[in-house]
Amino acid sequence: MMETAQGRLGLGPVDQVSYVVQDMERALPLYEAIYGPFDVGVAPIPDCEIWGKPASCKLKVAVNHSGPLEIELVQVLEGETPHSEHLERHGEGLHHVRFRVDRVEDTLAKLRAEGFESVFFKRFGPTVAFAYVALPSATAGSVIELLEMPGMPG
Repeated sequence: MMETAQGRLGLGPVDQVSYVVQDMERALPLYEAIYGPFDVGVAPIPDCEIWGKPASCKLKVAVNHSGPLEIELVQVLEGETPHSEHLERHGEGLHHVRFRVDRVEDTLAKLRAEGFESVFFKRFGPTVAFAYVALPSATAGSVIELLEMPGMPG
């Protein structure tokens, strides 16, 4: 029996689905009709890496829970991010899915060995970090997020 990539890479279940939107205020009524109310906030992300280069950005983020799955909406307020690149190439819609991991850097090393490329990375402290990685080109450049955050429900 062929081993699945999820099993081989040890990513576990998806815990978030994220959509990118041009305008949060315009998008919220549609997504709330599907998922229910969202909590909205602003997330400045200073001193991060985008495509391996130093960067900073600011995002407007809306979060909702549909059972155990987190639903996220992202609007770029400042900076060039993987979200703004997605909007330019594909328009609004599904951007990434997220997996919880024990240590982002360890998982990134495994994924790089499989042909994945780091897109967006930020370590906030000793136990909190995230990374977006682009899947190998055979999957049309889809993106996944890795989240290291012990104690977060999920």
